[in-house]
Amino acid sequence: MTQGPLSGAARPDVVIVGAGIVGAACAHELAAQGLWVLVLDRAGIGTGTTAAGMGHLVVMDDPPAEFALSAWSRDLWLALAPRLEARQAFVRCGTVWAAADEEEMAAARARQQVLQARGIACSMLDAAQLREAEPALREGLAGGMIVPDDAVVYAPTASAWLLEQPLAGRIDVRGDADVVAIERNGVRLADGAIVAAGAVLLANGLAAPALMPGLPLVPKKGHLLITDRYPGVVRHQILELGYIKSAHQTSGTSVAFNVQPRPTGQLLIGSSRQFDTTDPAVEPAVLARMLRRAAEFMPGLPALNALRAWTGFRPSTLDGLPLIGPALPESSAHPNTWLAVGHEGLGVTTALGTAKLIAAQMLEQTSPIDVTPYLPARLNKGSAAHG
Repeated sequence: MTQGPLSGAARPDVVIVGAGIVGAACAHELAAQGLWVLVLDRAGIGTGTTAAGMGHLVVMDDPPAEFALSAWSRDLWLALAPRLEARQAFVRCGTVWAAADEEEMAAARARQQVLQARGIACSMLDAAQLREAEPALREGLAGGMIVPDDAVVYAPTASAWLLEQPLAGRIDVRGDADVVAIERNGVRLADGAIVAAGAVLLANGLAAPALMPGLPLVPKKGHLLITDRYPGVVRHQILELGYIKSAHQTSGTSVAFNVQPRPTGQLLIGSSRQFDTTDPAVEPAVLARMLRRAAEFMPGLPALNALRAWTGFRPSTLDGLPLIGPALPESSAHPNTWLAVGHEGLGVTTALGTAKLIAAQMLEQTSPIDVTPYLPARLNKGSAAHG
């Protein structure tokens, strides 16, 4: 497998398919390493799943590989934050995990101990402290846990920012390029043009299987709703402890309370998960169920003015971990094809870490975390490990 700069030829070192947050982060990191990167997307920068999500930068801890990538990536975001501009809307708001009863409090205590042992700042809140932190929550909740260093960012403009920075290498972007096939020497566009590339990186989420048939990505549909401006009503990103259980479901429809304060004063309310549908339409029954669940935690929410609701599709893998690394050789016509897909609801959180893992593998460098759990080679138990 050819590694390193290939820009001696009249072709980019890497063609990245997908200009969402993961593709943008990968382009930024590879260009920072001196490579010439061409980013191709059929709908422009920061669209698709990136535009549909909440932009919550959160440490998740189950399984351990999810913790390793999300914690490292969140630290990378915190380090990058001072360089970001107002339009990226980065806010270190912290996450409050609300416990409805003593059983959930016990789960919160266990989780807090695990996170703290792994170096993540977090502390428990009793019922009174929870109400003090978030007065709009209903009385009678048992308490919760706060992770103060979690944050939010507006991912579409963060994607654009990553692609705009002056770097050691070069980033070119085509936001009107519909890639329809991977070829031996590069990629083919819908207009028939062939774009040559030293390497091809798929970072286009649920569109990736169209270019690599058989890639096991499953869409998880989600609804979100945004309100009018109500500054100060919510101070932290708030989730119920049951959110984790909802996120790990593999069938059916589930909802969980999740609300985010935007810098504008608006509230972004979620969340839902649905399987076995690719219909992007807002479903009133699912939206109503999601909002009823939210009102169980924040009784004042139904009185707020809703502006808009929408849906998006999270690209999920069968084992819940992203595919980050070289594609299986038999799966692509191009001999130097890579994957950065399948991040489900953590694509924004883990984008920067994913980019560093891709660059480390492409350039044969040492990575700060073990890449093994994310390698696409795990899809084929009989395949030798790559990278």
